[in-house]
Amino acid sequence: MKSIRADLDSGSFKPAYLLYGDEKYLIKQYRDLLIHALVPDEDTMNFARYTGKDVYVPEVIDLCETIPFFADRRVILLEDTGFFKNKCDELADYMKELPEYLVLLFTEEQVDKRSRMYKAVAAAGRAVAFSTPDEKQLLTWIRRTLRDNDASISERDAFTLLQKVGTDMTNLRTEMDKLISYCYGRGAVTAADIDAVCITQIESRVFDMIRAVTDRNEHKALSLYQDLLTLKEPSMRILFLLGRQFRQLYLTKEMEAEGASQTEIASRLGVKPFAVRQLSGCARAFSTAQLKEAVADFTDADEAVKSGLLADQLSVELMLIKYSRLPQKEE
Repeated sequence: MKSIRADLDSGSFKPAYLLYGDEKYLIKQYRDLLIHALVPDEDTMNFARYTGKDVYVPEVIDLCETIPFFADRRVILLEDTGFFKNKCDELADYMKELPEYLVLLFTEEQVDKRSRMYKAVAAAGRAVAFSTPDEKQLLTWIRRTLRDNDASISERDAFTLLQKVGTDMTNLRTEMDKLISYCYGRGAVTAADIDAVCITQIESRVFDMIRAVTDRNEHKALSLYQDLLTLKEPSMRILFLLGRQFRQLYLTKEMEAEGASQTEIASRLGVKPFAVRQLSGCARAFSTAQLKEAVADFTDADEAVKSGLLADQLSVELMLIKYSRLPQKEE
C-alpha cells in the first residue's frame, strides 16, 4: 500500500498494477484512488473495464494498442478475471513491452504467485496484497474514521463494534456510517448506540449462543436460536457454525495445553487474536473430553439431518440442550 501511496503522491505511475487479497474494502479504495488519479472522471473514451472470467484477451490487447483519444493515458481495469490462477500466456507475453501511454489495473481475490501473469505484473509494475488489518489497526481505523466525521468513540466501545459487526471493513464502514448519522450532533458514540443501530453478524450471534451454553443457560441459548430462525437463518447453517465454533474451542484448548501462544493459535485457526481470547474463555468451561465429544456430535448431527434421520431445527435444539446441561468443568 505504501508503494501505491508513493505513486499517488508523486504522480509517477507504473504500467501495471495488481491489487489482490481478501480485504475487498481496501482493494476498492486503492483501485478508485488510482483510477481517479490516472484518468478524469468524465473521460469515458480512454477508460475501459472488463469483469469476470469470460474476458476475450485479443479484444483487450487490441484496445491496449489503441492510442488514447486527446489524452496522455489509456487505463484498462480488469477485475476477477482469473488470469492469475489460470493460464493467460497471450496477455503475459504482451506485458513484456507495454505502450508508454497504457496502464493496466487488475483486481483479484486470489492469485498464484507462480503464474506467468503474476510475474509479468510484478516485473512491469506493482503487485500489492491487501489482507484484513489486525485488531489494533482496525480499532485505530474505526476511531479515526469516526473522528474525521465529528464523532468520538472509546477504545472499549470500538472493540464492542468490532465484536458485533466483525472484521470485514466494508461491513464496518456501513455500520459506522449509520452510527455517524444516528449520533449526529451528539459527538460521542456509545455501546448503547451500537446496540441500537448496528446489525450483528450471524457469526457473532452464534458465538453469543456458545457463551450461553458455556454459562449453562439453556433458556438463553434456545431464545437466541429462535431469534435467528425469526431472521430466516437456515437451521443447517446455524448447525454448521455451531459445530465450527465447538471445533475451534476444542483446538484452542488443545493448543493451549501444548503451550501455543495466542498469536500462534490465531494463525492456525485463521481467526483474529481477540477471537482467541473469547474462545479460550469459553473453552475453560469444558473439559477436553467434552469438547472432543461435541465435535463428534455435531458431525453426527449434520449427517443425520442430511440423511433425513433428524429434522434440521430439532438437531440444533438437541445440541444446545445437551451441552447447556453438562456439569461445569474447568481443567
